Amino acid sequence: MRKAERHALIRQIISTETVRTQEELLKHLEDRGVLATQATISRDIRDLKIVKVQDKDGAIRFELFNEYEPEPEDPEEENRLIRMIQEVVTKVDRVQFITIINTMPDNAQLLSAVMDEVKLPEKVTTLAGFDTVITICRTDEDAEKLAAYFRSHMLS
Repeated sequence: MRKAERHALIRQIISTETVRTQEELLKHLEDRGVLATQATISRDIRDLKIVKVQDKDGAIRFELFNEYEPEPEDPEEENRLIRMIQEVVTKVDRVQFITIINTMPDNAQLLSAVMDEVKLPEKVTTLAGFDTVITICRTDEDAEKLAAYFRSHMLS
């Protein structure tokens, strides 16, 4: 099966089924006759911008990031950032005018994208890797404010 077809099938599965782990996603694909490796599924999840969100029962499940985005004027933007902080941020540090945010593996780029959509006056820009977001601020004070904001929303 070609990558585009597998991606379409994964979108369909995530949209119609409750999928909580990569192993469950692999099982759903196998049930539909698609064999894939864990590494392939990990890349697909990243490519499709699939995020982990908390459902109404408090359990974590996969959701397509595009479906998770509110309208630009939607006041839920900051709430989405707060939920992401609670779900994926593991540590926050500050070095002068830079705030360093560590995330669960393979979540930094998605967190950075959400941060870029929310109006954070302290932030100039973000750079994301695999599990780290570097946020450049204008001043040391702005970096500390941003770090305090993230720390205040982290689950202990």
